[in-house]
Formats: sequence, structure tokens, C-alpha cells
Amino acid sequence: MSLLYQHAREFGIDLTPIQLEQFEQYERLLVEWNEKFNLTSITDYTGIQLKHFLDSLSAAPIFLRASVNGKNLLDVGAGAGFPGMALAIALPDLRVTLLEATGKKVRFLDEVTRELGLKNVTNVHGRAEEFAHAAKQRERFHFVTARALAPMPTLVEYALPFVLVGGMLVAYKAVDAEQETNAAKRGIEILGGHVREVVPVKLADMDDVRQLVVIDKLKATPKLYPRAGGLPKRKPL
Repeated sequence: MSLLYQHAREFGIDLTPIQLEQFEQYERLLVEWNEKFNLTSITDYTGIQLKHFLDSLSAAPIFLRASVNGKNLLDVGAGAGFPGMALAIALPDLRVTLLEATGKKVRFLDEVTRELGLKNVTNVHGRAEEFAHAAKQRERFHFVTARALAPMPTLVEYALPFVLVGGMLVAYKAVDAEQETNAAKRGIEILGGHVREVVPVKLADMDDVRQLVVIDKLKATPKLYPRAGGLPKRKPL
């Protein structure tokens, strides 16, 4: 029994043999591409299985409680596909869009999507502060995720404009999540959000505790946001 299969069950996910093979393919591609491009500093098999794949799946219970059937998810700053690609493998009823600003990472995501035969994944090369102002994307997603993207005051400005009213943003964070979230409180309110909960997550036998910040979208985001010119990073709300 693989580590991923064993511990994914703790998050309510019973991975099939096909899904497990897809994760194995994903791991091989990640290691192969990482020799040419810097996609991750975690390259050992167990580290990838737990710190990337399992960590990505830790939010699955939140999405499953909300029902994923017919719903869509946007992963902002998808990088090498965490958490969005992993969630797309584990939750095939969820339509997943991966937004990434770096071209080589988008090419990697395209390769993974093709090799794994994922029909529920769309990869987009673009920047959040521009993409969020496109009418077809703004406030169109039931779920939005972000992992290792930015501190919370900046992250929420990039991500909340994509969440439809009634949807949610899930930010993957480390142990300082509550402090970051408190610093972002004003910005979250301006952007139409409300913090529902901060969920602690224990990954397998690892010592470090991760946290998921769940933010509900209660009202529409003002059209000004996200601001251009790097302002979300330089002058967070």
C-alpha cells in the first residue's frame, strides 16, 4: 500500500489504481523536468508523495463537503501543479484551471495533462492581476486555491476577484497563517470576502503542521481590484 493511498484515505479520498498510476507518472515527469528547469526543491520520492501530493489533497474534504459535481476550481500561481493538478487527478468531477505566469512551468503542466490524459484540466499562461479583469474569468469559479503564492494581504487581492459570490478561496499556509490572515482582514473585507475558518492539517507522520485558510465570498469584488503595476505586492490593502 503506497503512502499516498494510505494517507489520502484520511482526507476522504480512496484513490483508484488508475489515479495512483497517474500520480506515479506525475512524479516521474516532475523529477525529469526538474533536471532541466527549477520546478521544486523537493525531489525525493517520499517528499514528493507527502509534501506535494498529499499536502495538495489536504483541502479535498472542504471541497467534497461543498460538492464538486459540475463545479470548477482555479489554482492561482499553479507552479508545478500544486495543489491544482493533484486535486484534478483525485477529484475527476471537478473542472480545474491552472493559472501560471511562467512559460516553462505552463509547458510542464501541458505535458503532465497530456501524459496523464486529464480531460478536466485547462492550463493558462497569464498573470492574475490581468486575467482577473477578463469578463469570462472574473468571479466565475466556485473554488480558488493558492499555495506558496504570496503573503495573505497580497494573495487575497490576486485570488478573491476570481471567486464567484457564494464560492470560496482556500489558501494553503504554514503555521503563521492566523497572523497573516489577521494582517489581511481589511483587504479581505474590501474584496468581498469573510474568513470562515483556519483549519490545521497534519500530514502523515511529519512534524510540521500546515493550515488552510478558508474564505467565503459574500459580495462582488470592486472593479478596481486586483490593481496593476505590482501594487498588491508593494502596497497591500
